[in-house]
Amino acid sequence: MPDVQLRKTVFSLEEVFHEGGPSPDKPLYRASALAIISNPFAGRYEPEITGFMEDLKPLGLEMAQKLIDMLGGPDIIEGYGKGSLVGEAGELEHGALWHAPGGYAMRQLLGQANAIVPSSKKVGGVGARLDVPITHINASYVRSHFDSMEVGSNDAPRAGELAFALVMTTGPRVHSRSGGLEAWDIKGEDGLR
Repeated sequence: MPDVQLRKTVFSLEEVFHEGGPSPDKPLYRASALAIISNPFAGRYEPEITGFMEDLKPLGLEMAQKLIDMLGGPDIIEGYGKGSLVGEAGELEHGALWHAPGGYAMRQLLGQANAIVPSSKKVGGVGARLDVPITHINASYVRSHFDSMEVGSNDAPRAGELAFALVMTTGPRVHSRSGGLEAWDIKGEDGLR
């Protein structure tokens, strides 16, 4: 498989103090990492592409570690998600190559993370934006942690590029009050509840 050719990374950190209601005791932190790389399969159909997932693992680990460091350590991370933007000369399946390297990187570095990492992907032009879904790291049905974070870069993805995203948060939506399973009720047996 070809080497991963990284053009640039884009990191974002949000501090959410309130959403119109009272300020919580501590703000919600949300962070995203976006890596812009060359798409080695752009412009042609390649039947065997899965080997590239192995090549992407170090990138996933590096991005996940930077997010953990930005947010203050693995013990305070409660939510995560991942996504892919594919440049116009690529196909949606090229974005799917991020599922394993992106998701497993976060789960490995967070230690106790039982829930599947939600994801989104699309083909888009330069400046395209992507809403990355977020769920609780240990139970996908915790409604308070259903969220999303928009990622993108003004000059990416170019036609022959891929933009891979990871997102992490330190808690539920500010002022969450939609009911359902609460974080303190997680059993953590199956990644769902």
